[in-house]
Amino acid sequence: MPLDALCLTAVADELRAAVQGGKIDKIYQPARDEVVLFIRGQQGNVKLLLSANPGHPRAHLTTLPRENPAEPPMFCMLLRKHLQGARILELVQPPMERILDFRLESLDELGDRVERRLVLEAMGRNANLILLDGEGRILDCIRRVDGDMSRQRQVLPGLFYRQPPAPDKLDPMALEPEQLRQALDNPLGKQWDKLLLDTFTGLSPLLARELTFRAGEDPARLAAEVEKLCACVREGRVTPTLLMREGKAVDFTFLPILQYGPETESLPQESFSKMLDGFYENREAAERVRQRGQDLVKAVTNARDRTARKLANQQRELEATQDRERLREQGDIITSNLHAMEKGMSVLRAMDFYDPACPMVEIRLDPLLTPQQNAARYYKEYNKAKTAEKMLTIQLEKGGRELEYLNSVLENLSLAEGERDLQEIRQELTETGYLRRSGKAKDRGKKVAGKPMEFRSSTGLRISVGKNNSQNDLLTTKMAYKSDIWLHTQKIHGSHVILWLEGGEADAQSLTEAAQLAAWFSQARESSKVPVDYTPVKYVKKPAGARPGMVVYTTYQTAVVDPDPELAKRLRVK
Repeated sequence: MPLDALCLTAVADELRAAVQGGKIDKIYQPARDEVVLFIRGQQGNVKLLLSANPGHPRAHLTTLPRENPAEPPMFCMLLRKHLQGARILELVQPPMERILDFRLESLDELGDRVERRLVLEAMGRNANLILLDGEGRILDCIRRVDGDMSRQRQVLPGLFYRQPPAPDKLDPMALEPEQLRQALDNPLGKQWDKLLLDTFTGLSPLLARELTFRAGEDPARLAAEVEKLCACVREGRVTPTLLMREGKAVDFTFLPILQYGPETESLPQESFSKMLDGFYENREAAERVRQRGQDLVKAVTNARDRTARKLANQQRELEATQDRERLREQGDIITSNLHAMEKGMSVLRAMDFYDPACPMVEIRLDPLLTPQQNAARYYKEYNKAKTAEKMLTIQLEKGGRELEYLNSVLENLSLAEGERDLQEIRQELTETGYLRRSGKAKDRGKKVAGKPMEFRSSTGLRISVGKNNSQNDLLTTKMAYKSDIWLHTQKIHGSHVILWLEGGEADAQSLTEAAQLAAWFSQARESSKVPVDYTPVKYVKKPAGARPGMVVYTTYQTAVVDPDPELAKRLRVK
């Protein structure tokens, strides 16, 4: 669920303890609508993420690494100018609003202390992050709103900041019990969850349904449940809760959810920040790849589909050549009956001496050709089909390798963690001819070299995982020693994994963990009991002329493991 006002209140309480009174050391803008503040606070150094992403706006502490652009955006430069070194005086949330207002004290160009404000409006598609001066005037914002976009409220540099207009609803936190009961009077017989949403501000549909479920059929109990909920938020008696269904996180909130029954589990979390960090990690990574690598996904998908169609046509042609022996037999029948034929015949009725029953058959002829030429035509078609079989077999094998390569690139795109990884894949596709070379002279000789993912096993051995075919080749053929262990999912597209032995031997725990990483970073990540082949690097060879990432190997063993995302997080070296 998006952060509603009540849940944001709980998040704000947690953030105050971590950032209030802290000093902003660094500011980064890894994405168009995300800002990360490095804060030196009373409880240590923390990273505060402020996201104005329309799909999931939020604020929380983060520990996830994020790739920053080579050149910081203009809004990031402006924040650095005004907020670098600023102290966070307080964090304010207007009552029942999805707004966080950071009040800060910084130094201007003359060294004088001035007040600045950074306002996060976590309001769905209207989400925004706005920098204000001490008088409340807008210095700039992530998403500018002019008169053409909204007549009610413009958000532009130079204008005084005004909060979004409040909805015409009641604040449940400010009502007495008797007022709550009166507000929930339902003469029109609305559904209770709709009544709650229409009456009170700050509630999400999830909470409205939950309050309705807990109240049962008793109208008086509904008011009591609303009162109890407000008391929990007011007194800070909230618990970050992740909703799990079939092993996957499907939602989050600040109290146990009972409405879904036993198929959905409410798991308490250590903190709101860790919960939100984990909940959005994979979703945002996939979204970033989708946005930034959309052209790559489209190009590779089109090439893959084109190759698959070509293979299907060639397979049909190959199947058609299997009847070529009949062409030779028909040529022999015509040759043996030349004495009974004459030019201009369109059909020859003759005995089929290749069939033990010797039936009479009809063989079509070209009336414009002589009998000898008709026989030669059938022999020619036979030889043509024989040659076609040989060539089609070669082309099918080549096309199969191409299709396998393109599927591996699509898998690599799903592993990309940032712009550098996408650039490396774009470079690979250009070199293999699937993308046109850039017309810019400065980009032609520019080589992008990303780094494989690094892990450390429970016993301390280093494990490297390639994120694309170029990194896979680099790991397997250039970096790894012959005695190191190479792992890959069996007949499934995935990353090359190297378990570095550094002159020692592989222990069973490290080998199992490396195999689990190979299974997780593959197309089988959603499966169980995934076969993973492993062998010393000396048995892995790259055939001459093979596509990037393609290798052959011998003398291997196979481990069957279950992919484990939590293991990947725990072993990852930051």
